[in-house]
Amino acid sequence: MPRRSRAREVALQVLYQEDLNPTTELQESERFLRGRLTATDLVEFATSLVNGVREHRTTLDALLGKTADNWTLSRMAATDRNVLRLGAFEMLHTTTPGRVVINEAVELAKRFGSKQSAQFVNGILDRLLSHRGGERFVD
Repeated sequence: MPRRSRAREVALQVLYQEDLNPTTELQESERFLRGRLTATDLVEFATSLVNGVREHRTTLDALLGKTADNWTLSRMAATDRNVLRLGAFEMLHTTTPGRVVINEAVELAKRFGSKQSAQFVNGILDRLLSHRGGERFVD
């Protein structure tokens, strides 16, 4: 597994944990990241993804809610919801190409989601990319 893919996987696990257990201590999440990723650059990458999703969660959720016709985030499976948050953040706030973000998110959905998760995630993120015209909102 490529290194950044592994960092995204661990970031997803942290986001999932925090979504289901909102009282999770930040230090606990940081320990988890450092325990799963030994390379400093990967810890930094995963941390930037997690922190970015945390910081922009309200905006990401609103955007994903508009993009996912007939779905609210609360109705989505927790895994799918967090894969989408992670993908939307990376697509809109980093320099990672949109198609790479979608491919990575689909792989996460295949690995951690249900049988339909990959197709669901692909559809929503592809729609988001199309509606944004590949536009970036890098901070």
